[in-house]
Amino acid sequence: MPSLKTDVDRLWDQAAIPALEEYIRIPAISPAYDAHWESQGHLRQSLELALEWFHAQNFPQAAGQILEAPGRTPLLILDIPPSHPQINGTTLLYGHMDKQPPAQGWDENKGPWTPVMENNRLYGRGGGDDGYALFSALIAVKSLQLNQRPHGRCLILIETCEESGSFDLEHYLTAHQDLLPSPDLVICLDSDIWDWDRMWVTTSLRGLIEGELSVSLLDQPIHSGNSGMVASGFRVMRQLLDRIEDARTGALHIDELNPPIPDQRTEQAQQAAQVLARPISADVPLLQDAQPVTQDPAEMILNITWKPALSYIASQGFPPPDNAANVLRPDTRFTLSFRSPPTADTGAACRRLEQVLEADPPHGAQTRFKVKGHSSGWEMPGFGNELDKRLREIAQECFGHAPCFKGQGGSIPFMTLLSRRFPLAKILIIGVMGPSSNAHGPNEFLDIPYVKKLTLAVAKLLEKIPIN
Repeated sequence: MPSLKTDVDRLWDQAAIPALEEYIRIPAISPAYDAHWESQGHLRQSLELALEWFHAQNFPQAAGQILEAPGRTPLLILDIPPSHPQINGTTLLYGHMDKQPPAQGWDENKGPWTPVMENNRLYGRGGGDDGYALFSALIAVKSLQLNQRPHGRCLILIETCEESGSFDLEHYLTAHQDLLPSPDLVICLDSDIWDWDRMWVTTSLRGLIEGELSVSLLDQPIHSGNSGMVASGFRVMRQLLDRIEDARTGALHIDELNPPIPDQRTEQAQQAAQVLARPISADVPLLQDAQPVTQDPAEMILNITWKPALSYIASQGFPPPDNAANVLRPDTRFTLSFRSPPTADTGAACRRLEQVLEADPPHGAQTRFKVKGHSSGWEMPGFGNELDKRLREIAQECFGHAPCFKGQGGSIPFMTLLSRRFPLAKILIIGVMGPSSNAHGPNEFLDIPYVKKLTLAVAKLLEKIPIN
């Protein structure tokens, strides 16, 4: 006799995987990385594929449409009515179909736009981040219908701007409020996991500040024989950076970037460290003899989820080593990327960084910190007892383990937007990008056994609404 699991597995194998392979072939690069995205039409092509697949599943009385606006990336809305008119409650399921650039370093038999199935893993750009989400959401609903199990109204939102910061999403949420009523539950299918054995629930996201720090002392290069009379711009840069970062530990000295870590998140980090067979740094491609910043697994988790960190992601003013004259350079510029704790006020932190980096510059240098952009982090509001209990039961049924709760070191700006737009909704963030799945890098893959389990869990969650 067919079962929910049987239908989930069958729909993935027979219908979703072939369509997902077609999606991988589409170079739907996010607009931040493709200035010609609109004329090339790849983002719309990916949504057209999704819409065609949706119609092929024959959802009774369901509707779907691609929304567009001049100069804005397209967005897909699917609306599946409840299985019975008397069932209340709406769930919004979120995913995206824009992709990161192709990257170098793929294995010889693989490539970003070449789907390859190997050892139950589908390789190719965008399969796990985040093309699977559309198929997972629809299979979850369809499997419930095939097994005559009740579900409430399901709205599926697929954007094509997430990898660029979701800068078009608010426009659509405002312009089409009639299509996107306030849901009871939001399920975001775009996160990572720390092992393949259990369901991982994302409880927080770090914020992001990007800025450019510039230092100038000269209006033209001069002979380096003048060193000792004129300070090196790089030395001035180092002094400024010492104001905000401990070079030995990486700790940041800005109070606005150091809010207290909630006790619950510290306990969850300790629990996650205990269940993992190896530290989360195990799959980081460190060189031989290179070490992570800490050997304490729980501290490492907190470092990447609840503590601020500074990365130096670009520089200007330095010639290439093979073509460098022996001179004192007139200016130095660094692009700084700050990951901020989930509860930090990034606006206040930006103002403080400007004050600290620009005040009383060494040797009277001209210094400027220009904020290029910032977005706040996010902390998951409480589930409530009913949803928390159901989630734990479902995770045990589908994965054989209790769920684990984790923060995420990256930023997903739309979660703050959705939380602000739908303040009463409960929000669940889950995903499939596990160890070595390499989102944004070469050899990105989707683990098929895991995505089937996650889809089954989503189906069981949808069956159990409304959430009160």
